[in-house]
Formats: sequence, structure tokens, C-alpha cells
Amino acid sequence: MLIFLNSSLDLNIFSPNEPIGILILFLGLIFSSLIFYIIYSVSTNKESVEDKKIRTKKETLQKEKIGKLFPKKK
Repeated sequence: MLIFLNSSLDLNIFSPNEPIGILILFLGLIFSSLIFYIIYSVSTNKESVEDKKIRTKKETLQKEKIGKLFPKKK
């Protein structure tokens, strides 16, 4: 552990006061906000317009098939 601390790599370049540290913090904030947005969008279960069209098409097709299997007597 002591050998790692005495290495030639200056770890102060990653501090929040340095440009690289600020960039890392900024990228972390963007990544975290994207993850929270994805979780929010999945949990609200919003359907797109195409999903609604596909679902209604499947439902009408299912009703037609049921209607063919069980015709109404007149």
C-alpha cells in the first residue's frame, strides 16, 4: 500500500479543483441523470404512438378471429 502512494503518478490531477476532475464530475452528473431518467421513463410505462397502433391492430385481429370461431346466431 505504501508503494502505491509513493508512485510517480500525481493523483492531484483528479481533484475537483483541476480540469480533469471537473470533467469527471460533469460526466458523472450526466451519466447519473440519464440513469434516473431511464428508470423514471420505464416506471411510468408510457406507450409510443406505434406501440398503441400495434396493440389496437392485434386486438381487432383477435376480435375478428373470435368472431369467426363463435359466430352469432340470428
